[in-house]
Amino acid sequence: MKALLSLFLFLITTSSYSQSIEIAEKLMKSHDRYKEKSLTNRRFKHKDIQLLITKRSTLKSYEVSKVGESFEGRSITMLKVGNGPHKIMAWSQMHGDEPTATMATFDIFNFLEAKGDGFDKLRKTILDSTTIYFIPMLNPDGAERYQRRNAQGFDLNRDAVFLQAPEAKILKDLQNNIKPEFGFNLHDQSPRYSVGRSEKKATISFLATAYDYPRSINSVREKSMQMIINMNRNLQKFIPGQVGRYSDDHEPRAFGDNFQKWGTTLILVESGGYAGDPEKQYIRKLNFMTLLTAFETISLKTYAKENKDQYEDIPENGRSLFDLVVRGATIKKGGKSFLSDLGINRNEVNYSNAEKYFYSGKVEEYGDLSTVFGTEEINASGLVLENGKVYPTTISTKDELKKLSAKELFKQGYTYVKLTGPDKEKASLPSVYDQPFHLLRNGKNAPSVTPEIGSFGTFLLKKNDVVRYAVVNGFVYDMENFKVFSGNGVIE
Repeated sequence: MKALLSLFLFLITTSSYSQSIEIAEKLMKSHDRYKEKSLTNRRFKHKDIQLLITKRSTLKSYEVSKVGESFEGRSITMLKVGNGPHKIMAWSQMHGDEPTATMATFDIFNFLEAKGDGFDKLRKTILDSTTIYFIPMLNPDGAERYQRRNAQGFDLNRDAVFLQAPEAKILKDLQNNIKPEFGFNLHDQSPRYSVGRSEKKATISFLATAYDYPRSINSVREKSMQMIINMNRNLQKFIPGQVGRYSDDHEPRAFGDNFQKWGTTLILVESGGYAGDPEKQYIRKLNFMTLLTAFETISLKTYAKENKDQYEDIPENGRSLFDLVVRGATIKKGGKSFLSDLGINRNEVNYSNAEKYFYSGKVEEYGDLSTVFGTEEINASGLVLENGKVYPTTISTKDELKKLSAKELFKQGYTYVKLTGPDKEKASLPSVYDQPFHLLRNGKNAPSVTPEIGSFGTFLLKKNDVVRYAVVNGFVYDMENFKVFSGNGVIE
């Protein structure tokens, strides 16, 4: 009898999992229908979402309320939708430069407003069983600058106890007044986090935050683990092996840890990196799917079927990735030769009021990098690393720059171009620059030594004195398969 009961429960659970994955697949395939078309660049501002919020204030299905102001006086708004007994709070852009879930939130609004598209049953399940309180942009001052911290310089996720930031006070008051059963703390993380010690990017990472130093598990935190197990299962269908888990060491200043302490089951979601997705549009789609299926899971309480012990099966995040690793290059220095690996990362540099950016590729590690991986790698065995030369003709206009053949100049050993011209020409150049040279201006000279930690990732790799690869600003140009990537230039 017990065997039959166990089989029955197994079949029910398996069926539930299959239905959840089936809905996840349908949501992923249908996402473009609901994607908010006005938000496709990560660097949107507070003003860019106000029209989207105002539009909802005229709809009966929403309750839109201003819940406070940022340090610089920008409004912080909450949108309430649904009328079910399970209260959910979800907030995004607690850190101003972490906007992926904000985009997904407005996609979810578009989804909840639709009809007759095959998802009516799912919508009804969610809206009849839950009441969701969305705060799409908690840190508008940080978003204005595309920076992590608020205008005071506070990391809001370390101000849950001190409460000296107005944005932190707002979040604490909302938790206290709403008393949500579930909370979704939505973040972005570095695209260089790996899944464990592997070459795979942690595209989505989770954390069931700990409410004390012993990392105790009560019924509130257990539900976090069960929810994450369920969300991970659906994500594995689309990003197999690319879901990670943060270390659950207790951080007493963090909102996630304190929400758990205050009685709200807290699921922390981090959007990391995905190859070929710098604007995080595919990761946005993953957020759209995983949040909606999580809301359904809460509605149906299917998370209760999960075994919390499986939470530990999700690999912890590692820091095993560089954007580029050059392996085994021959370095010549001080009249001697030796082998070295190089780890290079390409970091974003803001300009134009932080609405745009260009990359700055720097050498961040040097020596033996056999324990780490590169999103891109060069096997430089047998190749000699040399500095590139400066093109002898000074360039004064963008048109002159465009006429240069990068491939031919790289073959001749030139990686640097001196630039001069009107100040306004210099100021506007990053937005139109599509030539992969390292530009020098204001009288600056090219480095005269081989790359070292902190230097620009610009050099040549040669074999028998013939250029095999040109590396400019951390981007690789293969002389046998040459391509030019837009917007990768450096201006010094």
